[in-house]
Amino acid sequence: MLERIQELKKQHERASVRQSELNEALASTQAQYETILTCQKLVQSMASTIQTEVHGKLIDIVNRCLQVVFGPDAYTFKIDFEQKRGKTEAVLLFNRNGIDIDPLSASGGGVVDVASFGLRLAALVLTRNPRLRRLVIFDEPFRFVSRNHWPKLVQLIEKLGEELDVQFIIVTHCPELSCGTVVEVQ
Repeated sequence: MLERIQELKKQHERASVRQSELNEALASTQAQYETILTCQKLVQSMASTIQTEVHGKLIDIVNRCLQVVFGPDAYTFKIDFEQKRGKTEAVLLFNRNGIDIDPLSASGGGVVDVASFGLRLAALVLTRNPRLRRLVIFDEPFRFVSRNHWPKLVQLIEKLGEELDVQFIIVTHCPELSCGTVVEVQ
């Protein structure tokens, strides 16, 4: 019986040591968890700040393009951010007369072409990599824009090129869209 008591005491001592080790590991894990939560909040805050900054610049450039070509009251571009499956998804929309419009199914007259031009230009301008020269090459970027808007497109291209220090190379079959240095290839 004494041997049994001695054995149980040893088991108790080993269990106490193991419990102490596990308590220390738990405390360490809880500290790591708190650090990870703090880092996650910091990253989310930074991402939100960057998202807001980029969103503002994107909206500004695209809306400017739309307003120059179609007039100040025609369309506005907006991006709604939705949380889905633990990620942020961007939903691109046009707004016309207070109504949100899906760009791919409910707009026409080249609005998508002009917005796409603005988005590509914004992507170039927002790139933070060191740049030698900002250059964008387009192949028929305004193929669905009606002819009556072409003079405004030429003004837009010239003005944005100068203001944003961007060189545009545009391949087109429409001589009315020619501006700057024109190279004809046959």
